[in-house]
Amino acid sequence: MTPKMLNPHIRGPINAYPVILERGEREVLVDFVDIPWAHTIGDDEESALLNAVDCLETAFEALIDRREPIPEPSAPKRGQRVVIVPVVVAAKAALHNAMLAAGVRKADLTKRLNIAPTLADRLLSMRHQTRIEQIENALAALGQKLVVDVTQ
Repeated sequence: MTPKMLNPHIRGPINAYPVILERGEREVLVDFVDIPWAHTIGDDEESALLNAVDCLETAFEALIDRREPIPEPSAPKRGQRVVIVPVVVAAKAALHNAMLAAGVRKADLTKRLNIAPTLADRLLSMRHQTRIEQIENALAALGQKLVVDVTQ
């Protein structure tokens, strides 16, 4: 029995975004199923998928700036490629979504965590290296838990 079967509230991986790859004459285009306005390219499939991680992080930053929810990844179809964003990026996306759901702004978060405003900015910045336990603490302040799963 897998952990997902033990807890029905645990969804699929929060960091595996399905993509559609289209091969052009000299490049590979990447489209994201869950963020249809985000696109990137690469010279080949490998470089396109590497560029896709950066593209997703940029899309997440845009959604955070607009105070819009970051979509959770949909389940990939059989054989469909996925882009894996770093777990810290996925955790920051979850924090942003939890803040939106709770109606909490950065200023509120700074008060709840007793941190400086610049630290709250860093908690949500996709480009800043944040320790995962800092994100865990922020999620806990919102009544949420971060759950990590390992799979093959």
